[in-house]
Amino acid sequence: MSGEVHGPWEYYASAAGAAAGRLVAQRLRALWPALPGMAVLGIGHTSPYLGLWHAEAARCIALTPAQCGLPPPGSNAGLVAEEDAMPFPDLCFDRILILHGLEIAENARRLLREVWRVLKDDGRVLVVAPNRRGLWAHAEHTPFGHGQPYSPGQVTRLLTRHMFRVERKDCALFTPPYVPFLQAAGTWEGLGRALWPARHAGLAIVEAKKDLLAGAPAGATGVRRRVLVPA
Repeated sequence: MSGEVHGPWEYYASAAGAAAGRLVAQRLRALWPALPGMAVLGIGHTSPYLGLWHAEAARCIALTPAQCGLPPPGSNAGLVAEEDAMPFPDLCFDRILILHGLEIAENARRLLREVWRVLKDDGRVLVVAPNRRGLWAHAEHTPFGHGQPYSPGQVTRLLTRHMFRVERKDCALFTPPYVPFLQAAGTWEGLGRALWPARHAGLAIVEAKKDLLAGAPAGATGVRRRVLVPA
Protein backbone atom coordinates (compact mmCIF):
# COMPACT_ATOMS: atom_id res chain seq x y z
CA MET A 1 0.00 0.00 0.00
CA SER A 2 1.43 3.36 -0.98
CA GLY A 3 0.46 6.75 0.31
CA GLU A 4 1.22 10.42 -0.05
CA VAL A 5 2.76 12.46 2.71
CA HIS A 6 0.85 15.70 3.09
CA GLY A 7 3.04 18.64 4.04
CA PRO A 8 5.89 17.20 6.17
CA TRP A 9 7.90 20.39 5.61
CA GLU A 10 5.01 22.58 6.71
CA TYR A 11 4.24 20.32 9.66
CA TYR A 12 7.77 20.46 11.06
CA ALA A 13 7.76 24.24 10.63
CA SER A 14 4.73 24.49 12.95
CA ALA A 15 4.93 24.63 16.75
CA ALA A 16 3.26 21.23 17.06
CA GLY A 17 5.58 19.65 14.50
CA ALA A 18 8.64 21.13 16.15
CA ALA A 19 7.55 19.67 19.52
CA ALA A 20 6.95 16.23 18.00
CA GLY A 21 10.28 16.44 16.18
CA ARG A 22 12.13 17.13 19.42
CA LEU A 23 10.61 14.04 21.04
CA VAL A 24 11.58 11.83 18.11
CA ALA A 25 15.07 13.35 17.97
CA GLN A 26 15.62 12.51 21.64
CA ARG A 27 15.03 8.82 20.94
CA LEU A 28 17.23 8.83 17.82
CA ARG A 29 20.05 10.48 19.71
CA ALA A 30 19.71 7.97 22.54
CA LEU A 31 20.02 5.08 20.08
CA TRP A 32 22.80 6.65 18.00
CA PRO A 33 24.53 9.06 20.40
CA ALA A 34 27.60 9.64 18.24
CA LEU A 35 28.51 8.79 14.64
CA PRO A 36 32.03 10.22 14.24
CA GLY A 37 33.45 9.96 10.74
CA MET A 38 30.52 7.89 9.47
CA ALA A 39 28.54 8.17 6.23
CA VAL A 40 24.85 8.61 7.06
CA LEU A 41 21.90 8.31 4.67
CA GLY A 42 18.38 9.45 5.53
CA ILE A 43 15.53 8.01 3.46
CA GLY A 44 12.09 9.63 3.52
CA HIS A 45 11.77 13.02 5.15
CA THR A 46 14.81 13.03 7.42
CA SER A 47 16.14 16.58 7.08
CA PRO A 48 14.77 17.60 10.52
CA TYR A 49 16.81 14.78 12.11
CA LEU A 50 20.09 14.46 10.22
CA GLY A 51 21.29 17.58 11.95
CA LEU A 52 21.79 15.42 15.05
CA TRP A 53 24.98 14.06 13.47
CA HIS A 54 26.11 16.75 11.00
CA ALA A 55 28.90 18.02 13.21
CA GLU A 56 30.59 14.64 13.64
CA ALA A 57 29.64 12.49 10.65
CA ALA A 58 31.80 12.42 7.52
CA ARG A 59 28.69 13.14 5.46
CA CYS A 60 24.91 13.16 5.87
CA ILE A 61 22.72 12.76 2.78
CA ALA A 62 18.93 13.08 2.72
CA LEU A 63 17.11 11.14 0.00
CA THR A 64 13.40 11.72 -0.62
CA PRO A 65 11.47 9.07 -2.61
CA ALA A 66 10.36 10.39 -5.99
CA GLN A 67 6.67 9.64 -5.32
CA CYS A 68 6.72 12.37 -2.64
CA GLY A 69 7.41 14.97 -5.32
CA LEU A 70 9.84 17.86 -5.22
CA PRO A 71 10.22 19.69 -1.89
CA PRO A 72 9.38 23.37 -1.53
CA PRO A 73 11.97 25.82 -2.93
CA GLY A 74 14.71 26.61 -0.45
CA SER A 75 14.25 23.46 1.63
CA ASN A 76 17.26 21.38 2.62
CA ALA A 77 16.00 18.12 1.10
CA GLY A 78 19.11 16.73 -0.60
CA LEU A 79 18.36 14.24 -3.40
CA VAL A 80 15.05 13.10 -4.84
CA ALA A 81 15.30 9.64 -6.41
CA GLU A 82 13.43 6.43 -7.02
CA GLU A 83 13.35 4.34 -3.86
CA ASP A 84 14.28 1.13 -5.70
CA ALA A 85 17.17 2.66 -7.69
CA MET A 86 19.29 4.77 -5.37
CA PRO A 87 22.16 6.62 -7.07
CA PHE A 88 24.84 5.23 -4.75
CA PRO A 89 27.47 2.48 -5.11
CA ASP A 90 27.32 -0.71 -3.07
CA LEU A 91 28.44 -0.72 0.57
CA CYS A 92 28.82 3.05 0.96
CA PHE A 93 26.88 3.97 4.13
CA ASP A 94 27.62 3.19 7.78
CA ARG A 95 24.18 4.19 9.03
CA ILE A 96 20.81 4.51 7.28
CA LEU A 97 17.79 6.19 8.86
CA ILE A 98 14.36 5.48 7.34
CA LEU A 99 11.74 7.93 8.63
CA HIS A 100 8.60 8.99 6.75
CA GLY A 101 9.83 6.43 4.22
CA LEU A 102 8.72 2.87 4.88
CA GLU A 103 5.03 3.68 5.30
CA ILE A 104 4.83 5.58 2.01
CA ALA A 105 7.01 3.19 -0.01
CA GLU A 106 5.45 2.03 -3.24
CA ASN A 107 7.28 -1.28 -2.77
CA ALA A 108 8.78 -1.87 0.69
CA ARG A 109 10.50 -5.04 -0.53
CA ARG A 110 12.46 -3.18 -3.22
CA LEU A 111 13.25 -0.32 -0.86
CA LEU A 112 14.80 -2.70 1.66
CA ARG A 113 16.77 -4.46 -1.09
CA GLU A 114 18.37 -1.16 -1.97
CA VAL A 115 19.04 -0.38 1.69
CA TRP A 116 20.78 -3.77 2.02
CA ARG A 117 22.85 -3.03 -1.09
CA VAL A 118 24.14 0.41 -0.10
CA LEU A 119 24.65 -0.39 3.61
CA LYS A 120 28.12 -1.52 4.65
CA ASP A 121 28.43 -5.07 5.96
CA ASP A 122 28.93 -3.80 9.51
CA GLY A 123 26.43 -0.93 9.11
CA ARG A 124 23.11 -0.43 10.82
CA VAL A 125 19.68 0.69 9.68
CA LEU A 126 17.16 2.43 11.93
CA VAL A 127 13.52 2.20 10.82
CA VAL A 128 10.98 4.61 12.28
CA ALA A 129 7.37 3.91 11.28
CA PRO A 130 3.89 4.89 12.51
CA ASN A 131 2.67 2.27 14.98
CA ARG A 132 -0.67 0.93 13.79
CA ARG A 133 -1.85 0.62 17.43
CA GLY A 134 -0.98 4.22 18.29
CA LEU A 135 -2.89 7.47 17.86
CA TRP A 136 -0.39 9.05 15.47
CA ALA A 137 -1.08 6.56 12.67
CA HIS A 138 -4.66 7.90 12.57
CA ALA A 139 -3.80 11.60 12.82
CA GLU A 140 -4.13 12.78 9.21
CA HIS A 141 -3.09 16.32 10.13
CA THR A 142 0.44 14.97 10.69
CA PRO A 143 2.77 13.21 8.19
CA PHE A 144 2.63 10.11 10.42
CA GLY A 145 -1.07 9.68 9.60
CA HIS A 146 -0.56 8.72 5.94
CA GLY A 147 0.51 5.52 4.25
CA GLN A 148 0.82 2.02 5.70
CA PRO A 149 1.32 1.86 9.50
CA TYR A 150 3.20 -1.05 11.06
CA SER A 151 3.26 -2.74 14.44
CA PRO A 152 6.73 -3.29 15.95
CA GLY A 153 6.35 -7.00 15.17
CA GLN A 154 5.53 -6.28 11.54
CA VAL A 155 8.63 -4.10 11.13
CA THR A 156 10.72 -6.85 12.72
CA ARG A 157 9.34 -9.54 10.44
CA LEU A 158 9.72 -7.35 7.35
CA LEU A 159 13.38 -6.69 8.14
CA THR A 160 14.04 -10.35 8.92
CA ARG A 161 12.53 -11.46 5.60
CA HIS A 162 14.89 -9.09 3.81
CA MET A 163 18.06 -10.39 5.40
CA PHE A 164 18.44 -8.05 8.35
CA ARG A 165 18.94 -9.09 11.96
CA VAL A 166 17.06 -6.95 14.46
CA GLU A 167 19.28 -5.69 17.30
CA ARG A 168 17.12 -3.26 19.26
CA LYS A 169 13.56 -1.96 19.50
CA ASP A 170 12.35 1.34 20.88
CA CYS A 171 9.35 3.64 20.56
CA ALA A 172 8.42 7.30 20.65
CA LEU A 173 5.46 9.69 20.77
CA PHE A 174 3.32 8.58 23.68
CA THR A 175 2.08 12.19 23.65
CA PRO A 176 -1.28 12.49 21.85
CA PRO A 177 -0.96 14.22 18.45
CA TYR A 178 -2.91 17.34 19.36
CA VAL A 179 -1.68 20.84 20.14
CA PRO A 180 -2.83 21.07 23.80
CA PHE A 181 -0.89 17.90 24.65
CA LEU A 182 2.14 18.84 22.56
CA GLN A 183 2.41 22.12 24.45
CA ALA A 184 3.36 20.00 27.47
CA ALA A 185 4.98 17.24 25.44
CA GLY A 186 7.79 16.47 27.87
CA THR A 187 5.36 15.74 30.72
CA TRP A 188 3.05 13.62 28.58
CA GLU A 189 5.92 11.70 27.04
CA GLY A 190 7.36 10.87 30.46
CA LEU A 191 4.00 9.72 31.79
CA GLY A 192 3.31 7.65 28.69
CA ARG A 193 6.67 5.94 28.77
CA ALA A 194 6.18 5.11 32.46
CA LEU A 195 2.52 4.07 32.40
CA TRP A 196 1.49 2.89 28.93
CA PRO A 197 2.60 -0.26 27.10
CA ALA A 198 5.18 0.37 24.38
CA ARG A 199 2.88 -1.28 21.84
CA HIS A 200 0.60 1.78 22.08
CA ALA A 201 3.29 4.37 21.37
CA GLY A 202 2.90 6.53 18.29
CA LEU A 203 6.05 5.31 16.56
CA ALA A 204 7.79 1.96 16.32
CA ILE A 205 11.59 2.21 16.12
CA VAL A 206 13.65 -0.83 15.10
CA GLU A 207 17.42 -1.04 14.62
CA ALA A 208 18.92 -3.84 12.53
CA LYS A 209 22.16 -5.07 10.99
CA LYS A 210 22.76 -7.07 7.85
CA ASP A 211 22.33 -10.80 8.34
CA LEU A 212 25.27 -11.87 6.22
CA LEU A 213 24.62 -15.55 6.85
CA ALA A 214 21.31 -15.17 5.05
CA GLY A 215 23.08 -14.25 1.80
CA ALA A 216 22.37 -11.41 -0.58
CA PRO A 217 18.83 -10.29 -1.41
CA ALA A 218 17.56 -12.16 -4.45
CA GLY A 219 16.56 -10.45 -7.67
CA ALA A 220 17.59 -7.25 -9.37
CA THR A 221 16.37 -3.95 -8.01
CA GLY A 222 16.26 -2.32 -11.43
CA VAL A 223 18.82 -0.57 -13.57
CA ARG A 224 17.36 2.92 -13.67
CA ARG A 225 19.14 5.68 -11.78
CA ARG A 226 16.89 8.68 -12.33
CA VAL A 227 17.76 11.44 -9.86
CA LEU A 228 15.94 14.75 -9.41
CA VAL A 229 17.83 17.57 -7.76
CA PRO A 230 15.69 20.47 -6.50
CA ALA A 231 16.55 23.83 -8.03
